[in-house]
Amino acid sequence: MAMAGGIGFTFIIALIGYALSSVPKLSVLGQLAWAILIAALIRQLWGYPEAIRSGIQFTAKKLLRLAIILYGLKLNIAIVFSQGLGLLLRDVVVIVFAILVTMLLSKWLKADGSLSLLLGIGTGVCGAAAIAAVSPILKAKDEDTALGAGIIAFVGTVFAVVYTLLQPVLPLTEGQYGIWSGISLHELAHVALAAAPAGEGALAVSLLAKLGRVFLLIPLSLVLMYWMRRTGRIEKGSKLEFPWFLLGFIALSLIGSIEFGGTPLIPAGLKNGIANSASFILAMAMVGLGLNIHIQSLRKAWRPLLAMTITSVLLAVLAFWMS
Repeated sequence: MAMAGGIGFTFIIALIGYALSSVPKLSVLGQLAWAILIAALIRQLWGYPEAIRSGIQFTAKKLLRLAIILYGLKLNIAIVFSQGLGLLLRDVVVIVFAILVTMLLSKWLKADGSLSLLLGIGTGVCGAAAIAAVSPILKAKDEDTALGAGIIAFVGTVFAVVYTLLQPVLPLTEGQYGIWSGISLHELAHVALAAAPAGEGALAVSLLAKLGRVFLLIPLSLVLMYWMRRTGRIEKGSKLEFPWFLLGFIALSLIGSIEFGGTPLIPAGLKNGIANSASFILAMAMVGLGLNIHIQSLRKAWRPLLAMTITSVLLAVLAFWMS
């Protein structure tokens, strides 16, 4: 009963978040941010719903991994390697730049290192999904994971809106603008939001660039696992759990890339449906994480937020130059 109740609870909150994100004047935050904000508000007003904790935790941990696996269908590995090697090299620069600059700024600002690292990874790779994927590897607190996902969803949306407003006056071709948005914005949704007004060509290029960053989440996760062991950040003798769900991510990306005579094995309509389902499941997982947010914890978040915002501005400048 507690299991079903908890899952149902996260489903309802995610549904409310989806409804709010569909309202024109409220869509600026997006479904993930709304889900986290609603859950955090519930926690402050009524406390954690202990009676259904098991179901909520199942959603926040198990279903979260399922959502990441399903996201693999968005990544066509064949296209990345055949047409996007130049973009992939830019993506590598972007990820390294985002993480290093965020951590340097966080050290200068005396910000929380764990939350700053999550924000740096989210900024460089693919937003909340990347934060969720690396959190188990980094042994991050659920509270930091929730804060990081909420912050990056909000900041990324603001940047996407600014890009859209700047697009008509920038001295960039359709393709250049697509590259700029694809290698610098935080999440797939942000890239699509910013690139779509520039035309279908810009949108296609931007998504290709962004999917390259999603692909690089795999080698980055392996590097982080090695770093955790090398630096002794896990207790001696303890095992560092391998993120097996990332193998599922790769498997689905390979399946989604298969074509026979130019016809994809999985039709585009089905892919889009699964991708939308993955986004909704991810929003459900964010509800579970949002319930771990305490108002007091927000006091420590302004420094990592500032570090991430400065990094995002510098990244936008670097990406503009590389486009």
